[in-house]
Amino acid sequence: MTDAPEIRASDAEREAAVDRLRTACVDGRLDLEEFTERLDLAHRAVYRSALEALTEDLGAGLRHVPPARRWFVGIFGGGDARGRWRVAERVTVVNLFGGADLDMRGAIVTADEVRITVVSLFGGSDIIVPEGADVEMTGMAIFGGNDSDVASAPILGSPRIVVRAISLFGGSDVMDRPRRPLRERLGLGRD
Repeated sequence: MTDAPEIRASDAEREAAVDRLRTACVDGRLDLEEFTERLDLAHRAVYRSALEALTEDLGAGLRHVPPARRWFVGIFGGGDARGRWRVAERVTVVNLFGGADLDMRGAIVTADEVRITVVSLFGGSDIIVPEGADVEMTGMAIFGGNDSDVASAPILGSPRIVVRAISLFGGSDVMDRPRRPLRERLGLGRD
């Protein structure tokens, strides 16, 4: 008895998997970090079994999804967001002698583009995005600085994160951090 050979995935099957992943992200079943990682793996998948492993745990049911957060305020302190939280399409961060830091890796993103406006006076924000996020940073700083330290290339189809930072005697930084290994959790070998 011989094992059947692996069946190679078609472009249409890859796109169907990408659509399913995008729906799961919008529904709150995947956070931004896991979505971008699975998206990258789906684009690179050679075999159908790899695509199935990426989507088989998504099911049809929804997990509890928190309400979208639109405002963060750091006044003489911070108003951080990390872990599992839902990002509104437009987010405003106000920092006065403090800072509100946003860790987007565990966030649930429901739009193709998220716009974050950060206004800081004697403070600032750190915004952490997963590797492969499509990030654009604009704005201005007076007696401070706003920096984008996103080293990874954007993954095709990942949500766009547009950050506009206006800082006076402070600054904001956008940076990417490595993803946790999903390939091993899903039992995927090398393709």
